Amino acid sequence: MKSGIKFNEFDSTNTRRVKKVNAFLDTAGLDPSPDIEVYVSAKEGDEMIACGGLSGKVLKCIAVAPHKRGEGLILTIMSQLLNAAYARDRKELFLFSKPKYLSFFEECGFHLIEQCNDEIMLMENTHNLALYKKELAAHKKEGELIGSIVMNANPFTLGHQYLVTEAAKRSSWLHLFVVKEDASAFAFKDRIALIRQGVAHLSNVTVHEGSDYIISKATFPTYFIKDKGRIDALYAMLDLSIFKHHLAPILGITHRFVGTEPYCKLTNHYNQTMKVLLEKEEEDAPPIHVVEIERMTFEHQAISASRVRRLLAQKNYEELSRIVPHTTLEFLMKEVANDANY
Repeated sequence: MKSGIKFNEFDSTNTRRVKKVNAFLDTAGLDPSPDIEVYVSAKEGDEMIACGGLSGKVLKCIAVAPHKRGEGLILTIMSQLLNAAYARDRKELFLFSKPKYLSFFEECGFHLIEQCNDEIMLMENTHNLALYKKELAAHKKEGELIGSIVMNANPFTLGHQYLVTEAAKRSSWLHLFVVKEDASAFAFKDRIALIRQGVAHLSNVTVHEGSDYIISKATFPTYFIKDKGRIDALYAMLDLSIFKHHLAPILGITHRFVGTEPYCKLTNHYNQTMKVLLEKEEEDAPPIHVVEIERMTFEHQAISASRVRRLLAQKNYEELSRIVPHTTLEFLMKEVANDANY
């Protein structure tokens, strides 16, 4: 421990200290991150000079006062954060930061996964990406057109089933990735079970558990992105770059299928960004063709998971039964029977 510097560890219930950390982050040009569970801070006398936070398996809000930079304090803060994570049995960690800080975090045992321009990078302290790619390689299939879909399915609807069926018709083989992050109304284990049941009749589809490398907006950082208009663009760029450079080549993916998005502007923007980034010619990654499939409709409205959740809350089971597969309907009826909130 550095002479005269006191380190503290505390959780988000310590509102007095959290308020001081947030004030310090503001002076460092960072926004507070409300999902942080555990904080570490460093004080010299009464002055806070450094801090960092842990949210799930993501390290974030790491800052050092300008006049204390270059003294190795970031390494000490990182050590404190790692100890806090390991004490909670979180050994596989990620961090988002700006690429200009790459060398600092490399000294702490992290290595680069992907970066976008000079604005954002994702790092990890394990070799889990290499292991995940090795797992994917075991499922590689040969064919002229190898398709892919990334799906959350919260829950799985006839619209999702239609998209997968149409994509499978056009593909030699189709790889379907299910977003693993549990930030949805329905748990991952239920979502993937419904998807597997709903596509079981298709003989050329592999359903993959998602991973930390299909980034969730729940974990995507915003605290160091001052231009809030760039957040969604950077999220799309990083997520799609990881898919193009790391996941797609392992499986020989040539196409990615998406449904048209008539309602959500953000999703539609993501789809348009997908076309630009995935179809771009690059020396180290072949282009991936993006194919939009017209959304399935019922009574002149596109079928969506949000519509299913709304009908479920309204107890409109008759209309619900017309827009979800029977396997999803059976699951939802069990949920209704077991949960008085519905």
